[in-house]
Formats: sequence, structure tokens, C-alpha cells
Amino acid sequence: MLYGRYQHSVDAKGRLFVPAKLRDKLGSSFIAAVVLDRCICLYSTDEWDALLDGIASLPMTQGRALLRQLTSNAEDVAPDAQGRILLPKHLLEYAGLEKEALVIGAGKRAEIWKPAVYEETMNKLTPESMEEEFMKLGF
Repeated sequence: MLYGRYQHSVDAKGRLFVPAKLRDKLGSSFIAAVVLDRCICLYSTDEWDALLDGIASLPMTQGRALLRQLTSNAEDVAPDAQGRILLPKHLLEYAGLEKEALVIGAGKRAEIWKPAVYEETMNKLTPESMEEEFMKLGF
């Protein structure tokens, strides 16, 4: 599982440092994609393939648009010697990333957020609503 919270800068070329703790679990190359929310998701190749296989197993009428959206907004990325990945412009624009980025572990994936958007999103999750979600899950 991937976890943690790391603040980093996006340079003028669109490169972002991915912490070693996350890179070690994601692998030597991984997938950067638009999947959920206003962030860029990072998946190991195995996790990405499992996600696509699950969608591909749906009837074509149910999964085709989702599969098309996911695969057209995904890129293979590999960290350079400094641990940075080069993010395509369309992914940076989707997530609203300019100079600062928040990289978080999110279970089976990592996510790259514009810090203000992440804070706004997470502020909606109150201690009471978290408790309610845990109760729904049986915890």
C-alpha cells in the first residue's frame, strides 16, 4: 500500500519529484493518468492493468466510454536519475498544477494534487462524516 504526504515543486518543464518511498512500490516505470477527482493518479503497471482488465470485462456498452477516457489520458512515466517524472501538459492542466504539487499515497495508487484543491476536497471530510463512512464499511 502507498501512503504519506509530500510537498514538491513542478519545474518549468513539467517535471515532478516522486518520493523514493512511493517509487519503490510503483516500480521503475508506472502510469500517470486522469482517473478520479482533479488529480493525476500514479499506478504501478500491475495495478493499472488490473483496473483496465476490470473495465474491459464489462459489456462493451457499459465500459467503452470509460475505457476510452482512461486510456487516452494516461502516459507511461519513468523517474530520471533524480527521481523526477515528466508529466504531459494535458495532465498538468487537468489537475491545475503549475508550481506546487502535493503527492500523496492513496492505497493502491499515488495521487498528485494542486495543494489548494486537495485541502478544499479534504475539508469536506469531517470527523463525523469519516465515522459515518467507517460505520457503513462495518468498522
